[in-house]
Amino acid sequence: SGSVVVNSCSSAAEQLCNFVCDCSDCSDENQCGYLRGSAALGTTFTCDFEDGDCGWQDMSTSTYRWVRGRASPAVWSTGPHSDHTVGTDLGWFLVTVSPPAKTAGMAWLRSPDMQEAAATCEIRAWYHLSGSWLNETEQPVLRLDMAYGDEVVGLWQSPERSSKGWHQLVTYLGRVTGQFQLIFSLAQPAACGAEVALDDIIFRNCGFPGPRQQDCGAQEKNCSRGSCLAQHRFCDGTDDCGDSSDESLEECKVFTNCSFEHDLCGWEAEDGSPSWDRNTSLNLGTSYSIPTRDHSSNSRTGFFLHVGSAPAAGTSSPARLSSPSFKATNSCSLVLYCHLHGSATSTLSISYVTNTTQNLMRERTGDLGSCWVRERVDFKVTEPFRVLIEGVAGSGGTVAIDDLILSPGCEQEQETPVMLPGRAGAGSCPADQVACGSGGCVAAELVCDFADTCADGSDEKHCGATTFETGAGGWHDVSVGRLRWALQTLTEPDPFLTVFLCPGTFLTLQEGEGQMVDAAKARTPLLGPSSPSCAMEMSYHIHSDPQGFLAVSIMDHTSGTTQLAWHTQGRGSPAGGHVRVPLGERSRPFQVELLALVDLQSSASVGIDEVTFQQCSLSEVSPAAAELSCNFERDMCGWYQDHSSDFKWVRSMGQGQGTDHTTGSGYFLSVDPSAPWSRGQRAQLITSRQEPAASPRCLSFWYRLAGPQIGTMNLKLQLEGGEEKVLWTRRGTQGSIWHRAWATLPATGQQRYRGCLTPWPGWQVAFEVLRDGFLGDVGLDDVALTAGPCGAELSCSFEAEGCGLAASGRGTWQRQSNVTGTAAGPAADHTTGTAAGHYMVVSTGRGSLPAGHTAVLTSQPYQPSVPIQCLAFWYQLSAGTPGSLGVFVKQSGTQRKVLSVSTMEGSGWNHGHVTVQPDGDWQVVFEAVGAGADHGYIALDDLHVSDGACPKPASCDFEQDMCGWSSPLDPRLHGFAWGWKSGMPLAKYPGPEQDHTLGTRNGHYVHFDTSVLGAGGTSALLESHPLPAATESCLRFWYHMDIPEHLSSGELRVTLQSTTGQRTLWSVAGHHTRGWQSCVVPVQSPSGFQIIFEITTGRWPMEGTVALDDIVYSAGMSCQSSMQEPVEEKPSGSFVTQVVLGLLLALIVVLLLAAGGWYWLKPRGVAGRTSAESEGPQGFDNITFRD
Repeated sequence: SGSVVVNSCSSAAEQLCNFVCDCSDCSDENQCGYLRGSAALGTTFTCDFEDGDCGWQDMSTSTYRWVRGRASPAVWSTGPHSDHTVGTDLGWFLVTVSPPAKTAGMAWLRSPDMQEAAATCEIRAWYHLSGSWLNETEQPVLRLDMAYGDEVVGLWQSPERSSKGWHQLVTYLGRVTGQFQLIFSLAQPAACGAEVALDDIIFRNCGFPGPRQQDCGAQEKNCSRGSCLAQHRFCDGTDDCGDSSDESLEECKVFTNCSFEHDLCGWEAEDGSPSWDRNTSLNLGTSYSIPTRDHSSNSRTGFFLHVGSAPAAGTSSPARLSSPSFKATNSCSLVLYCHLHGSATSTLSISYVTNTTQNLMRERTGDLGSCWVRERVDFKVTEPFRVLIEGVAGSGGTVAIDDLILSPGCEQEQETPVMLPGRAGAGSCPADQVACGSGGCVAAELVCDFADTCADGSDEKHCGATTFETGAGGWHDVSVGRLRWALQTLTEPDPFLTVFLCPGTFLTLQEGEGQMVDAAKARTPLLGPSSPSCAMEMSYHIHSDPQGFLAVSIMDHTSGTTQLAWHTQGRGSPAGGHVRVPLGERSRPFQVELLALVDLQSSASVGIDEVTFQQCSLSEVSPAAAELSCNFERDMCGWYQDHSSDFKWVRSMGQGQGTDHTTGSGYFLSVDPSAPWSRGQRAQLITSRQEPAASPRCLSFWYRLAGPQIGTMNLKLQLEGGEEKVLWTRRGTQGSIWHRAWATLPATGQQRYRGCLTPWPGWQVAFEVLRDGFLGDVGLDDVALTAGPCGAELSCSFEAEGCGLAASGRGTWQRQSNVTGTAAGPAADHTTGTAAGHYMVVSTGRGSLPAGHTAVLTSQPYQPSVPIQCLAFWYQLSAGTPGSLGVFVKQSGTQRKVLSVSTMEGSGWNHGHVTVQPDGDWQVVFEAVGAGADHGYIALDDLHVSDGACPKPASCDFEQDMCGWSSPLDPRLHGFAWGWKSGMPLAKYPGPEQDHTLGTRNGHYVHFDTSVLGAGGTSALLESHPLPAATESCLRFWYHMDIPEHLSSGELRVTLQSTTGQRTLWSVAGHHTRGWQSCVVPVQSPSGFQIIFEITTGRWPMEGTVALDDIVYSAGMSCQSSMQEPVEEKPSGSFVTQVVLGLLLALIVVLLLAAGGWYWLKPRGVAGRTSAESEGPQGFDNITFRD
């Protein structure tokens, strides 16, 4: 924040932080709790915390306090896994920090002074709650309050149900004169580790417009300060001008305003239960749904009328408020402010009543938020009438009204009073049930559950599926702004609306009466539960500029989240069509919400029609539900998106990530953690509930984990009772290469429970990608389900399970992690480099494994596809006398020892590998032998069987795999991983178009895109496995750089890491090489070491790519004796093409000359020499791909 310019033009104090730019650079609106704008979000008056705290101050009096911080994937389960602004662990936010001892405390956060907020002022912010309390009934509450004058007014508090992840809060200030401050607070109970983070605080429409240069429009009037305001906004109970000139006594003396400050002003509240009660926020307390202030004075001490929700067993009849009798009129209007909050079923209706009829004029249903919403109703009545306002508060909700303003055309009728009709009698069904059209009652929970319960299906008739020809079909408008959703009927084709919609009645966007500047919203009733295949289909039309949009979101009341499901933007011309919006599997209750925002003044329009819900009932099984084998070429078969997160799987042909596995030009599924506005913690691809199976099955699939900072992919089995089991997992980049994996799905026929056999519940399989990495992508293709268990796993990290390895002998091998720090075994595993990672370990102390006794670990049989295979693994022996580890190959009942280890240099993980030449199925046997010491252990991790002989240590041509070369995975390092790919061009992962080994696009190498490093000295490491001490050895490799010279500020280094420290053996500054370049580096170390290739940046970022290939480490041989070829530069790209073309032309010339010579010399017998006698070069490929 020290670099932020404040008030460069020395504006007066009353012009600072008033949401109006007075300085040309808008610096008078910096450090106001917001900055003038956010470059990352593209919004004004925003604090994204990337450049400081924007003036927010921690005011806590305890050790529980607010600080500015970043996410840490190392503490994945406790705090935000990314910020909200940029969506990575590099972004900033404010977060509460509590002391180690869980003590009660209150964390207070206060803004700087702000001033003069308009009535349209809206605050949006994103908050992230975490802690062990999330699933408990009593939860800490995050509050946002406003301090002005001598009182503190509540603006917003977190809902009663919360879930992990970033959630948006929206609140409205109301008109505030003078100075005010905002205060966030979170109370932490003594036994609760509550943590909250805040990000992206945005202030919208909070400033007043300045004086207009030209005259006001025909439907506008001047404010005293020179701005213009629509005429119907004068005398409506809200200071819209900013100087109260639109609400002056002189201007509004002919209007009748009832603010309920003293009485009901002639309005009558009908006695009974429920009824309208006059009260203040000060008296009613701080319950979630109750208004926190009145509308008239924006104060806790101001009065309003409200009706609370009735007891569950009570009646659902409305509270009634009626006006005096009015004369027949065509110019009477009523403006009022309503507050509906806390329940999706609350209603407020405004009708007029004559002595013969009752006519509904306006109805509001649902939760409009914690704000006062302006409504206006015009009455044109040909006989005396009364206005009737009825309110029904749904469960947990409150309905309130304030500032009833009648226009001069509402003249009281003295001679012919109008009598109100009696209250409707109680319904035939209890409050928790709903009447069927055909008679009888059904539970309210069964209404809109996508299955007919009433005999006539009336319980599903007003649930959102409709053509709008007979009404709204259950959709209700919940807009609070100047746009609203309403029905419109067209008898003739309209050149805009009916381009994509048929003539008739449909739901369209119209002008609203609210005072806010916000999108129009319409919602369905409460729906659910729904099946995984559930989708909503609709026809739509939009005609708008690109700023306009139409969207569908889903409000999940169980988790308290709202997620965007589909959206489209205006294109400047009419657009539309038919769209299918997946809703997915959801518990009850949830609502579908339509959102739209266009400028109706510019002839824009939006409409929807023909809404249906497809395959949503839990009892309706999709024909594709059991199709788990899928290549994704036509559709997703029996796999469905889990819509509980905005982090999604996408079916596509790839966007620069590479081709599919099936055909090389088809479809596959992918996940990109850097996709815009993906902030969810996980993306899940799930099946529908499957029937129990009597025998195991094998699920095979092809996957791709690529990118410099990609996270975790899991395959999980989910049982109906809530139990979840990880069957397979991978973390970090595996290269831009398709890999095959297998997992056995266990039999789910019967289980033994308390000695009895009982059927297993239904089950689901899920592919899950965690967003614990932010750069890269995950691919999935060619899923196949076959009968019988899978064979031995070729790769096993022990993160999911023991991979079928069987333990035997005196000692016991067990799978464990060391997350507590107290287990006997390595402090961290090799796969993840963290204490949470898993490995296999056996205790070799004399109490567990006496001297000479063994503990055996045997794999399942491997079925070789080639004559030679390589077994690689990582092992660790404790210090002291841990015993010995023997590795055996078992075949046809006999086994032979292929490796034995009893001591180990260093304290980390070591790499072991053995070349196996089986003549049939074979198994690996690991045997730990006790040595009689008091304590000790032997551990194993990351078993891998690959085709072909094992490479020499630290040597690799990268054609089969990375040969033990890897990038450190520790998330605390914020590190980036080298990738592994072929020369096939990928827009997302650039690199050379040919490798060095084969010189073709099909060859492989390792690479790194330096642009992801940014500035500031960050680096990317590629490490060998640990190597023994070397007196005279040699490292030879080929490197390829594609870095413009003027962008070079970093370098590629070869360093040697040992117990004595780290030293650089070789380095080169970033530059552009002409093809592959060879390098030779002498290596010497008196102790064990690792070779590390490191890319570093300097002060400025480095744009480009670096690639490595054909790394050869010659142990015990000097570089002079190990070199068999001279150092040479290997061409690539266009240079190779030029050589090939040149040689082809030369060859054609030679052949023509040879043919002519043969013809000329044939009579002389010269052409009879055999090819063996030729002295020229024989290998055209050698000429082409060598020097």
